[in-house]
Order: sequence, then structure tokens, then C-alpha cells
Amino acid sequence: MKILALGAHPDDIEIFMFGTMAAYAAQGAELVFAIATDGAKGGKGDPELLARARREEAAVAADLIGATPHFLGFPDGALVADAALIAALKALIGDVKPDLAITHAPNDYHGDHRALSDGLRIAASFTVPVLHADTLGGTGFSPTHYVDISGHFELKAMAIRAHQSQDPERFVDAARTQNAFRAGQCNGATGSFAEAFRFEPIFPFADIRALLPPAPVIRPVTVSTKTVK
Repeated sequence: MKILALGAHPDDIEIFMFGTMAAYAAQGAELVFAIATDGAKGGKGDPELLARARREEAAVAADLIGATPHFLGFPDGALVADAALIAALKALIGDVKPDLAITHAPNDYHGDHRALSDGLRIAASFTVPVLHADTLGGTGFSPTHYVDISGHFELKAMAIRAHQSQDPERFVDAARTQNAFRAGQCNGATGSFAEAFRFEPIFPFADIRALLPPAPVIRPVTVSTKTVK
């Protein structure tokens, strides 16, 4: 298995899908991370220095699970699904030849996220299935697939914390809340975590369940055993 994960900014893969990437790594999959923009607007100070720092942070996070990072270098905050982006994504897909590509949902909160999602949809065409990660806060997102990341959440938190320039604890806390909620949707046990995804079948890709790590275990719903007297 070869998985291509694409994020608009240097910490997006870590926030939205790193638990699943860690699950893939545990299965022995080959992982390639692609970051579309330079992240130069993700803070104050000199944009060039910030972009360099964020690139280094992304490399550290990717190395936690042996992923190979690619930096496309588009300007932060100005990403559009134009010919340049689509060409870059087509070239990346042609080079990597992934079994599955994972990126942002088309309705996520940030314009760069939406542009990357749209660009990948066009670039992927019928060469590779595209899976969409959960939106920030789960807003407007209806999952079709879940991945159990209970055994990988602490590694995900470590990856998010690699991005020290981004005040990462706020994203660790948000991910913990969201991933616990997604596990709860599956009736997961207390303390479990899951990442949610949505897949829209496009010919010839109708069913991608065999390409995903295990979903949370289905637990039976039970009634109370207490006797009321």
C-alpha cells in the first residue's frame, strides 16, 4: 500500500489525518506527505523565516512515522484550483502512484483547504480514489468511514506538537475532543478515538473499505441491568 496525504499547510495532515497515517504506518504502508503552501502567513514576523521553520517542523512530524514529505511551495493564503496547482498535483500523483489519496473536505473552513480539495479532485480523475478528511470541528461533515486511532492518538498529539510555531496545544485539545466524539458516534469505549472521512464514489472507484485501516469495533447497545424496586 502507498498512501498520499495532502495538506494545504504544514500542520494540516497532523491535525486532520495523522492518526490514520500512523495506523497505516503500523501496517507497513509507504506514506508520502504533500504540503501545498509554504505556511508563511501562519504567524507573525518575517514570512521567509516562518516558512523555513514550518517546513522543518513538518519534516520532523513526518519522520515520526517514516513518511516522505513533499513541499509544493505555493503561497500561503492564495491557493486556487488553477492550471498550476492541477499540473503540480498531476505530476505528484504520476510520480508517487498512490493506491489512495487523502486530503481536505471540499467544504472545509479555509480557502486553501477548499482549493486543494478541488484541485486534487480534478488532478486525480480516474487514476486514484480520493478520500476527504473531517472538517474543522466536524462542521457540515457527514462521515462515511471511520478509522480507529485509539492506539495512535498520543503519536498524533506528538506530531501536532512538532509545530511549535503554531501554538500547538490548542490543536491537540481540539483534535482530542473531535476524535473522541467521532469514536463516540461508533459507540466506542470510553477513552477511544477515531478519525472520520467521507468518500464519494467516482468510477471506477466504488468501494474503498479494503484500502483503509480498521474502523472502531462495533459494540452492542445494552440496556440497564439494574432492577427497580
